[in-house]
Amino acid sequence: MKGLETHPVLNRNSEMPLLRPEVLDRLQRPLKDLRLSVIDRCNFRCSYCMPESSLKGDSPFLPRAQLLTVSELSRLVRAFASLGVHKVRLTGGEPLLRQDFIDIVAALREVPGLKDLSMTTNGVLLPKLAPALKQAGLSRITVSLDSLDKDVFARMSGGRGTPDRVLEGISAASAAGFTRIKINCVVHKGVNDHTVMDLVEHFRGSGHIVRLIEFLDVGSSNQWRREHVVAGNEWLQRIHARWPLEPLSESQAGETAERYKYRDGLGEIGLINSITRPFCGACCRVRVTANGTLYGCLFSAKGTPLQPLLTGNSDDAALSAFIQDFWRRRTDRYSETRHLLPVNAGRQEMYRMGG
Repeated sequence: MKGLETHPVLNRNSEMPLLRPEVLDRLQRPLKDLRLSVIDRCNFRCSYCMPESSLKGDSPFLPRAQLLTVSELSRLVRAFASLGVHKVRLTGGEPLLRQDFIDIVAALREVPGLKDLSMTTNGVLLPKLAPALKQAGLSRITVSLDSLDKDVFARMSGGRGTPDRVLEGISAASAAGFTRIKINCVVHKGVNDHTVMDLVEHFRGSGHIVRLIEFLDVGSSNQWRREHVVAGNEWLQRIHARWPLEPLSESQAGETAERYKYRDGLGEIGLINSITRPFCGACCRVRVTANGTLYGCLFSAKGTPLQPLLTGNSDDAALSAFIQDFWRRRTDRYSETRHLLPVNAGRQEMYRMGG
């Protein structure tokens, strides 16, 4: 049947593999990866994600009563796992602002079939929470850090936090047992590009991985322009000229970053080049917002609500079937068709979508 293929799954009672359907979209991409937002609030106001201008009205955020509960999040992830999703990244907003975030991690860690449970954070609350996150079963942490320069950092974060506080968070996570922490840096030409090499040098040899992200046209409020993008290949050439690199193969299918290791053995870096080298053809991820709205792409304008299925009388089979049908109809490939569409055309803001 079109839209279905099979792959082997080990039978727990036997060494013989079973065949389980693999859910494919219309471009034959499998469903493997869930980005799950747990809150749309944040303690930063980053210029590329939640600039002050994007917060319309007196109450721009979801009422807390509309956020999916721990049990609803657990049920949702079980439904995705039944369809072959084995990797979940928890996002926001700032996910650590959820007072029950440790409970969320612990509950999702128990979902059968889930192999990798990670999160993206700005890091400032990690000194308080990193040990509990490790104990609850979180697999990996990605920290956003756009510059080590205090003034540049303040400009990009909306005047919230400092690079020292983020570095303290990274140190706390490392002390708690999280290794190979990923450091995400969104590069905005004319804003922080002159500080990128210092950031790369700081983490070289640390065991952590810097990932340079091309400035993305997510949402409608970050004032994106093509001329604000520094191509990832430019960083590849500059870094290679200073510290020779060699390419690494993908660690898993659908990986967003192009990976390179330093020839002298002092770690690796990643380049996420969604603008200049789109990777839509291998995209196997889906997104769900904090109130249970399903999106097939980071750049989608409209989503599909799942909350009625989570709060109503629908059983788990109905929820899984609904998600499966959504994925089979998916055709999203925005980064490959960006040049045909208007700039910032009414898309959801990143803090609502989950970065």
